[in-house]
Order: sequence, then structure tokens, then C-alpha cells
Amino acid sequence: MKQRTLHFLLGSLLLAGTWGCGSYVPVATGDNFAYLYGKGAAAIRLQARVYQPDDGSAVIYFKLRTADLLYKGTGGGGPYHARVVMSYQAYPAPGSRDLLDSASTFVKDQSMVANEDKELIGNMALKTVGNTQFIIRITAHDLNRDAQSTVMLRVERGTAGNAQEFLPLGANNLPIFDDHVRPGTNLKIEAESHAGTLLHVGHYPAVEKLPAPVFANVQPPLLDFPPDSTFMIRVQPDGKFSFTAGRSGFYHFRTDTASMVGYTLFVPTESYPTVSTASDMVSPLRYITSTKEWDAISTSEEPRKAVEQFWTDAAGSRDRARDAIAGYYGRVESANRHFTSYTEGWKTDRGLVHIIFGTPTTIRKDGRSETWIYGDETNLMSLVFNFVRRDEPFSDNDLVLQRDPRLKSAWYRNVESWRNGRILQN
Repeated sequence: MKQRTLHFLLGSLLLAGTWGCGSYVPVATGDNFAYLYGKGAAAIRLQARVYQPDDGSAVIYFKLRTADLLYKGTGGGGPYHARVVMSYQAYPAPGSRDLLDSASTFVKDQSMVANEDKELIGNMALKTVGNTQFIIRITAHDLNRDAQSTVMLRVERGTAGNAQEFLPLGANNLPIFDDHVRPGTNLKIEAESHAGTLLHVGHYPAVEKLPAPVFANVQPPLLDFPPDSTFMIRVQPDGKFSFTAGRSGFYHFRTDTASMVGYTLFVPTESYPTVSTASDMVSPLRYITSTKEWDAISTSEEPRKAVEQFWTDAAGSRDRARDAIAGYYGRVESANRHFTSYTEGWKTDRGLVHIIFGTPTTIRKDGRSETWIYGDETNLMSLVFNFVRRDEPFSDNDLVLQRDPRLKSAWYRNVESWRNGRILQN
């Protein structure tokens, strides 16, 4: 069924709300951030990004899907109504209790069909807080079914030319929420603080190397290689410029050749973020296949049949194979939503751990790292994965796993569970 899209901008359509600082309502107990990546995060598909049109202002744009919201009627049929509270809180760092700023607004939408799948796009003004980085926690709370989802973003301040000074716009002139586009995509990019500026653009080839197993002492790919081509684009006086995505890889836009600070637009080699073709299903299997199996599957003239046969052999029946496929590739798509950096999320260290081990029991975060714990934090037998943020110019979402040879047995145990068709529920 073809989806119909509805767009609105807060304050201009369909919205009534109140603004200003308010009391902090915690969305999780303590400092456990596992809810950000768990099943609850998929209950409401919330996407958000920050745009800084000038030094003195910033805007949070967000997108919801109506299919995730509960639309209630009055008992006599349509129209059906959805009620969502959008809010944000700003903190110096993840887990901090020092509230810098907060605001909320009430989103109302109505439809004559209760189960339509539309997009709702809105914005909230973000009060600036000095010239230092800070964290914002953005939450969508569906009042009709008492469900909510949260995303966390770092806000860059005080660095001219940073990625948040650029806002990609789709064909409808509304924001897009993912900096990954297909080859040949035409879009406009808004950069009001750089109106009239000449931008330096470099194209870099895609990084195809997959992460090593969690126990292997292998360094992540280096990202200091030069672009394979360069050119320049001028931002128009209205603060916008047009761009057409070319071949796969990524484009890095800079205002200053003496600095690598800039905005990056990615052109993935595969369907993204969803797994939509048989070919898309092949690549993630590398994590759980032997070299011989991988060679046979990746070179098969009928990739769909090869993938289905692998899962049927693993699970022992077509019904169990369907469940295993849904579980495995569901995690691939979840990794793409949460962990994408200079490469697709499932190809990152956190994506690797998320696919093989599932959602941790506990996640601790600070400004530069995440610790994932599977099991009780006080139990020495629990699995612990430490990820450290890497400073690189293309993404602020690049965290590298500190690999540990003691994780070897746990790795093979979980891989073998997938190979036996057992869906790991943790």
C-alpha cells in the first residue's frame, strides 16, 4: 500500500503548545541508557537533528511516524486524534543532573483513518547555552497509549563550520533526518551562517572493511586518507545551495581548508537503513558464517535462495528460519538507526555487538565513552564491552570497541546460537 506523507512545522500548522523551562521528568531509572537502543526505542520511531542558522540560535527538528501513534476516535468513527508531548532537556554531559535548559510542546494530529502511515515533522527552538558542547535528550511521549521514545544528541557550539550549521532539505523543502542518500539524489542544503561562502568539497571512497570479532586485537580503519577528488560549491546569498549525490562513498563540505571541521553527506553502497533486497541480506551474514559458507553465499547467482537455505539449515525448519531472519535483520536495521557513523551502523563496533549479543542490560555513558553490561553489574561473570569515542572529522557517532581476548568464548557461544537458529532475546 502506498504511503501518504503529511508534513507540518510546529507553530505554523496543526500544533498548539507551551514553551519554556520546566521540571525534569526522568525517562529511565538512574543513569542506565539501555532504553535508547532497546525494543522500546522502536515503539515510536523518533528522529531528530539540530540546525544552527547563526551564532545566536539553534533549532531541533524532529520526525514521527503516525503508524507508531495511537489515534483515538470519539466513538462514532473518524476523525481520529493523536496527542504527543515533545520535550527536550539539555545537560553538560550524559548522566549529569545539572539541567541547563528544557522545553516542551504539545503536538496534536487528526486523521479520518486510524492506521495511516504518515510523517509528522516539527521543530522546537533550542536555547543556546554558551559556546561549549552539551547534550540534549529529546523525548516523544504518546499520551494516548502512554509510550515514549528518546534520542540523545550532542550540540556543537563555538566551532565555525561544524556539521550542525548545515541542514539538508528534501524535494518538498523540508528537512531530511539522515545524512545518507542514494546516488543521484538531488537536494538542497541550507547553511545560512555561510551565505555567499565558497565551500571546499572532497569525495572519499566508502570504507568497506568490517569490524573484527570482539576478542581480536585489530585496529579500526584509519580515516586520514586524502579525498579521491575535490571541487568547490558556493552557498547562495539566501543561505542555500543545491547538490546532487554522485557515486558511493561520502562528501565532506568545509568552509576552511586549514581545518577538517565540516559537514559530511554519505552515499551508501547498499539499501539503507532497511534490509530490502536479497543482496542486502548477504553482507551481514559474514559475522556468523565460516569462510567456506561465506564464499558460497556471496558468489551465488541466486542470493535469496542461498540466504534462505543458510537460515533453514541453521534453524531446522522454514518457520523457525523466518523467526531467525526477522530477529537477525531486525538488529541490522536497529544498528543502522542508532550506530551509523562514517559507515552503516551494522558495520560499526557497536553494531557488531548489538547484532550478536542484543541489547545490554545496562549502558553507562559519559562524554567520550559507553560501557555495555550484559547481566548484573556486580557480577564478575557478566559481559562488559567498553567503547571509546574516536575524534574524526566525518561523524560524532564513531565509538571504537576496546577488544578483549577474554571475550572470545562468549563471542563463539553467541555466534553458534545464531548458527543453530536460536534467537537471542537479551
